[in-house]
Amino acid sequence: MNIMHLNLRRIDLNLLLVFEAVYRLRSVTRAAAELALSTSALSHALTRLRKSLSDELFYRVGNDMLPTVFAESLAPAIGESLTLLTKGLNPRPPFLPATSRETFTFAITDYTAFAVFPMLMAHLQEMAPHISFQLCYSERKVALNDLLAGKIDFALGFTESTDEIYPEIEEIDWLEDDYVAICSPIFTQKYGALTQERYLQARHVVVTPWNEQRGVIDYQLEKQGLQRDIALKTPSLLGSPFIIAASELLMSIPHYAARQLQRSAALEIHPLPFTIPAYTIKIYLHRKNGRPAACNWLKQQFTELATGWTVDRIQTSDALPEQ
Repeated sequence: MNIMHLNLRRIDLNLLLVFEAVYRLRSVTRAAAELALSTSALSHALTRLRKSLSDELFYRVGNDMLPTVFAESLAPAIGESLTLLTKGLNPRPPFLPATSRETFTFAITDYTAFAVFPMLMAHLQEMAPHISFQLCYSERKVALNDLLAGKIDFALGFTESTDEIYPEIEEIDWLEDDYVAICSPIFTQKYGALTQERYLQARHVVVTPWNEQRGVIDYQLEKQGLQRDIALKTPSLLGSPFIIAASELLMSIPHYAARQLQRSAALEIHPLPFTIPAYTIKIYLHRKNGRPAACNWLKQQFTELATGWTVDRIQTSDALPEQ
């Protein structure tokens, strides 16, 4: 590595542009014209490069300058390096939503994607019709480390998911909502209103996206000296309501999800018969991401959408009367 640095110090890197032009055009005259140099200036630069590399590099055959074996071996590395350097130094073109084909990578769970992307895609389909998204499941509750490392552009998560605070991370409040219980009509017909006693006697389905031992509700129950009976743990939310509709199991999920899933399965919604704090879905991004114009534009769309985003909070009157 040190030898490489010493060799680079001996070479004026501008001379690599001369090498690349002569190699590609096979002519000192044409290379000089392309680089806006006189023929004598380019010939002088080529002489300096020959001395630095201790090789003739090019020899004349008729009207062409042909590369030596050594020059031929150098050409791919020099060409690729100049291309990468040019790409890195050139400013990014302006971000134009209507024509951009940017791809944004999000770390998600099935519920956070369920709560964010239907509204987002509907909003963007005419405004930014060519933008695409890559959704990947997070290995952690909030993928802040991946965000800090630049592996993703945005992360979706919950307020209770992390206590980590990073000044580099910006967050947007997407929606605030309550947890509710869902059950089949059979459960309600058989047991009546959902009291705390019935809740604790019932068996439960729990969504554990990261294969954790307990869900959010279990931690809250533990604070109150209570415990529920878990019949099934699953990493996915979306299949669970159909299990509930076909059984006497209970499931505690966000109210927004319950209202949406009620359209696809025979479900009834009840307030939880004990106190559980509301939760907030958050959207996280790095304050100094690699694509500031594109990411800041998308952040603005999230902020505008979140301003008008409300969820009907479940009221005690939504519960069925005691039977």
